Amino acid sequence: MATRSAMAKIVGLVVGLAMLGRSLVAGGVVGASGPDFVPLFVFGGSRGDSGNNNYLDTTVKADSPPYGIDSPAGQPTGRFSNNRNLPDFISEALKLPRPPLPYLSPQLDGERLLYGANFASGGAGILNDTGVQQGNIITMSEQLEAFHRYKDQLAAIVIGGREQAERLVNEGVFLITAGAFDFVNNYYRLPFSARASQYTVAEFVDLLISELSKILLRLYELGARRTVVVGAGPFGCWPAILATMGSADGGECDPELQNAASLFDSQLNRMARRLNGRLGGVFFVAANSVTLANELIDNPEAYGFTETKVACCGQGPYNGLGKCTSASNLCLNRDEYVFWDSSNPTDRSVGFFAENILTGPPNVIFPMNLKSMMAVEH
Repeated sequence: MATRSAMAKIVGLVVGLAMLGRSLVAGGVVGASGPDFVPLFVFGGSRGDSGNNNYLDTTVKADSPPYGIDSPAGQPTGRFSNNRNLPDFISEALKLPRPPLPYLSPQLDGERLLYGANFASGGAGILNDTGVQQGNIITMSEQLEAFHRYKDQLAAIVIGGREQAERLVNEGVFLITAGAFDFVNNYYRLPFSARASQYTVAEFVDLLISELSKILLRLYELGARRTVVVGAGPFGCWPAILATMGSADGGECDPELQNAASLFDSQLNRMARRLNGRLGGVFFVAANSVTLANELIDNPEAYGFTETKVACCGQGPYNGLGKCTSASNLCLNRDEYVFWDSSNPTDRSVGFFAENILTGPPNVIFPMNLKSMMAVEH
């Protein structure tokens, strides 16, 4: 996992982030003084899911060992990681006492509502038909509906009701991980994909961007003023892809899938520019996770990594076949691996992504990083 010094650096770099004003909570649920942190709201798929799928009848779960092996308790938490995921790193930077709970957690009540909520669900995509073959997941439209209900819950406990709840939401950070599974488990799904028969890759990217734009505008209507959209990432380099498509040619990333990922991420920048211009401010930033991942994969030694193709946990070629289970191969030097399982990053590589989202240059997070965005008045 990320070193203490690395995390201290991340937290220190964002010590100047904007803080919420004082708020009162009705019924004595919380003390008289309110939060001095920024709440976090998370949407998307497995890169953001912190345990919602634990409560669902789905094949996409991270609720058994060795998931969470490097967490404080050494036990699975529902995160698709050996320890932390992206929301955890962002939560620490925003000075949250704890990361936001999964929306389905029965503990999401009272003071914990002030920290925000995590609506992400492993397997979910931008399109509602992404992941349907994997059982009961929370689709993106259902995540938005859940956020609407969350706002009602928040308004019911804060003194000041809906007006105060709206102010808390306006000050929050919204994190969306989007796109990868729309390609891998929808457009490129074998043996047959209805979407691939309807659209070229470029047309499918346009469809995703159009639908994602609607999602972002809906979040804006619901109060989102600081939204980070994390791109599809290098799904053409996933161990799962190398195991099925890359073995014969020495484990090279699949060029067609990588081109699709790059096209999608480049369109995210244009989308952010267009929506910000339409609304007259900087409300959306786009993190080019393909660029970031390529930097790790192409120059691993510069960042202390030694393994960029093989997953830490799994079986088969590149440990990319099937699920990560207690019977899987498991690496010991997890800090040196980019990938934890067949498609998700290790704690340490997530820390690299988080640092760039917080303080990175415009070529990796456009038009500005999260630290700069937090300084913008809305």
